[in-house]
Amino acid sequence: MSVGGKHALNWTSILVAIPIGCAASLVTLGFRGIITLINNLFFGGDQDITRAMAAYSWLCWPLIVGLGGVIAGFFLNYAATIERAKTVQTDYLEVINARLDSVPTRTSLFRALSSIASIGSGASIGKEGPMVQLAALCGSIMGRYCIKLRALKNSDVVAMAAAAGLASVYHAPLASAIFVAEIAFGISALQRLIPLIIAAATAVMTMWTLGYRSAIYPFADAQFDLNPTTITVTILIGLVAGLAGWLMIFMIGKSKRGFARINNLPLRLGLGGFAVGVLAIASTDILGNGYEVIIAVMSGSLMLKALLVLLVLKMLATALSVGSSAVGGLFTPSLLIGAVLGVIIASMAAWVGLPVGNALLFAAVGMAAVLASVSQAPLMAMLMVLEMTLNSSLLFPIMIASVLASMTVYRLQSSSTYPVISRHFSRSDAKFDFDNGIIAQFIVAGAALQPEESVGKALAVSSLKRERFVYIVNPHGQFLGVVSIHDISRKVLNHDITLDSPVSVVMDEDFPYVYENQTIREGWEAFAQVTLERLPVLNNAVEKKFLGALTKTSLIQKAKDFI
Repeated sequence: MSVGGKHALNWTSILVAIPIGCAASLVTLGFRGIITLINNLFFGGDQDITRAMAAYSWLCWPLIVGLGGVIAGFFLNYAATIERAKTVQTDYLEVINARLDSVPTRTSLFRALSSIASIGSGASIGKEGPMVQLAALCGSIMGRYCIKLRALKNSDVVAMAAAAGLASVYHAPLASAIFVAEIAFGISALQRLIPLIIAAATAVMTMWTLGYRSAIYPFADAQFDLNPTTITVTILIGLVAGLAGWLMIFMIGKSKRGFARINNLPLRLGLGGFAVGVLAIASTDILGNGYEVIIAVMSGSLMLKALLVLLVLKMLATALSVGSSAVGGLFTPSLLIGAVLGVIIASMAAWVGLPVGNALLFAAVGMAAVLASVSQAPLMAMLMVLEMTLNSSLLFPIMIASVLASMTVYRLQSSSTYPVISRHFSRSDAKFDFDNGIIAQFIVAGAALQPEESVGKALAVSSLKRERFVYIVNPHGQFLGVVSIHDISRKVLNHDITLDSPVSVVMDEDFPYVYENQTIREGWEAFAQVTLERLPVLNNAVEKKFLGALTKTSLIQKAKDFI
């Protein structure tokens, strides 16, 4: 394939994906290093925040998280001020969707600083959001200043960097590439997916080279036992995870609306942090993104009662953190909620005597299911959990649970945590309606005369209705043809006919038409064959009764919802 080809897949994009992947992985490592430095400075070690917070009295926890929220609010307020002044959004997805030319530098950096303050102080928010945003920024800068090639758009470079950044966080290159394709593109087109996979795989290889090689979660050697009982439990987890995802989206929405009443961002994030700190008094496991807690859940360190408390508190803490505008991601909090949910359901099934085998394995099933429901990207969720656990025996149960969870959320008509997903769904629904709707929905009245009526009347009707053609029907309403106002005018001027001549002498009997029960797409294809604004609509091929007209404008209006 030539370098200058029009397709998204070319050798240029493949070669560019490699340095993009390396750079993105280094950016995410730098972000991690800053978080570790903050932990060392303020908590005296590099432990996870759930353990590091114990360095201070529990009375201080709300103040610590709240203060972190205030600092995060100042940074976020500065970024929001710049965004309002320039009327642009910072989200890298806007670049991938071609709504922005490049990822804004200053706002991305200040949002990253806001995220560092929130994460470093223990807000219940994921690290992957700012990491991917910074990776996308790095890719955008490289695309603008280092990789100036006609064959590659900046949006494609940003997409590669975003996939690479996510892959660096979770060591899941295929899932990360699928995520960007599902969320940002709305499709998994091969031409756009392959460069993402190259960038994501390069990022993971870079991480491996630097010593980060092991599976994220320790389930590589466990074996999931497929039997009717475990499948039933899996189905239950999928359905409950769907409800949990819907509840999370609902809670986040309510939280956002509640905090929106506070215009001062530092105050807003400070109150959100303080509330999370209060919840942490009951359990510090709700602090941070939850990675270390997932490990504890998978090891069986937490009892059922503790898991139930953790599930409720983590959902509340995450809703508070996200709702107060803390900059971060939902991936790891969703994974923790899913892990807890899966173990709770499996443990309860084992408690009533059902042979579920290793109940802890259902943590991975729950992780995939809740992640699929919250993100509404089930394919990504399946692959991500498989890649993070390196356990192929989990494939089938993860597939079942993820699909059921995402379908449950979709059927509940819940909005996605990613607005672009809602747009993809809307376009998909509009495309389905376009392909399967029928022309009868769009029929408008059309001027019709009988063959013996005069051409003078045809001119009068055309002037009144502002139509180029007047349709001709017999007394029974059967379509016979059309007369063109231009033809009438020309022939009258040439004295071939008079204004009293019947329209039958200038009637075109071969004029194209469509039927009311044809699909909208067939109507669109009919218009593609002619240069007309309207086509007559008949009831069927036997009776051929004239019902009205189909306008090209109405179809364009319908098509604009998905084009």
